[in-house]
Amino acid sequence: MRLLLAEDEKSLSKAVIAILEKNNYSVDAVFDGEEALLYLESGNYDGMILDLMMPKIDGIAVLKKIREQGNRIPVLILTAKSEVDDKVLGLDSGANDYLTKPFAAKELVARIRAMTRNQTVHSDSLMRVGNITLNSANFELSSPSGNFRLANKEYQVMEMLMRNPQNLISTEQLMKRIWGYDSEAEINVVWAYISYLRKKLDALHANIQIKASRNAGYSLEEIQ
Repeated sequence: MRLLLAEDEKSLSKAVIAILEKNNYSVDAVFDGEEALLYLESGNYDGMILDLMMPKIDGIAVLKKIREQGNRIPVLILTAKSEVDDKVLGLDSGANDYLTKPFAAKELVARIRAMTRNQTVHSDSLMRVGNITLNSANFELSSPSGNFRLANKEYQVMEMLMRNPQNLISTEQLMKRIWGYDSEAEINVVWAYISYLRKKLDALHANIQIKASRNAGYSLEEIQ
């Protein structure tokens, strides 16, 4: 799951990214409201964490603008302002939730999980394709033959494939969605992670496979 973090305090931004990546989220970070709007226009995000007090364009203005544009992305406001009126203003402007600084890492993750829950079409925390199950609560890939706990990027690649079974996903889509616009990673990193996942699926005696279509991308298919 990919999130946009708009927070101008760089030390806090770095700490939030560490928390989220530890919980297998991908995060793009921006440091002002103008940049946040640009990223939202060009990116595909599952949720947004938005600071109110930002340079160039403040968080409330960003929130109002994206809601006026019809963008229904879940938004968690993250701010030092704790007064009731500020919370009401944020929620009335279209925020889904509100978290006051300082905050506990567990609460941040729990609120994001709750906020994005309606984005998930799968019941509970389990995704199933064929005899393979992916658990979003503990990042475990399993079959009746065993299980593996996936690393961050492995989980995100597998999640994207399992959410779109039999649909072709281009290498560029995977790269943009999981590694982000600002990544210095080469495009062949996608192939490397596909290879890791294929080995795990083989070990689990999966009845599905990650199929490559030359110069097009990857899809999750049943083994014939």
